[in-house]
Amino acid sequence: MHGSVRALAGASEVERVSCPADAPPNDASSAPVCLDTLYREESPRLLSSLIRKTASREDARDLVHEIFCRVARLGAAGSLRLERPQAYLSRIATNLLRDRAKRAARHMTASHVAADESMLPGIDQQRLLESRDMLTRVEAAMLKLRPKTREIFMAHRIDGLSYAEIAERTGLSIKGVEKQMSKAIAQLDRLLDRD
Repeated sequence: MHGSVRALAGASEVERVSCPADAPPNDASSAPVCLDTLYREESPRLLSSLIRKTASREDARDLVHEIFCRVARLGAAGSLRLERPQAYLSRIATNLLRDRAKRAARHMTASHVAADESMLPGIDQQRLLESRDMLTRVEAAMLKLRPKTREIFMAHRIDGLSYAEIAERTGLSIKGVEKQMSKAIAQLDRLLDRD
C-alpha cells in the first residue's frame, strides 16, 4: 500500500515515516502521522481544490506531489507529528500557489519591454508622400488619355472586366480592345517616366 507514497518521496524516506497497517486514522491531536494514510485520505481533497485554483489537472497533480514530498522530507527524521494535518496540507498548498504566482509575475516582468524602449512600426511619412505623389501623377496621366482609351483601360484594370466583356460593352472587337489597352499602357508609361 506504500507504492503511491514511495513514488512521491523515495523508498528510504517512506520507510522512516510509514506506519503499521493496523494503525488508527489520524484523529488524535499531535499523534504520529502515517504518510501513507495521510496521502490516501487527503490527496483527493487537495487535488480537487487545486484543480479549481489552477484550472489544470496536470498542474494540480504536480502540486499535490510537491506537497507530499515536503511532508515526507519533514518526517524523514522520525515519525511526523501534526496537530491538524488537513490545515497543514492546505497551508502548504496555499504557499505553493503563492510561490508559483510570484514566479509567473517575475517571469512576466522580466520579459516585458516598455513601449518607449522598443521601435514600434509607425507610418513612414516619406513613403506616404511618395504614394500620394504617384497617385497624383497617375491621375494626371489618365486624364491625358483619350476618353475611349481611358474607359477601356479603367474597365479592365479597375472593374476587372475581360477583353470580351469590354468588346461587348463598347461595340469593338476583342482585337480593338487589345489595341486600345496597348495604347493606354504605352502612353501611361511615357507620361509617368517623363515626370
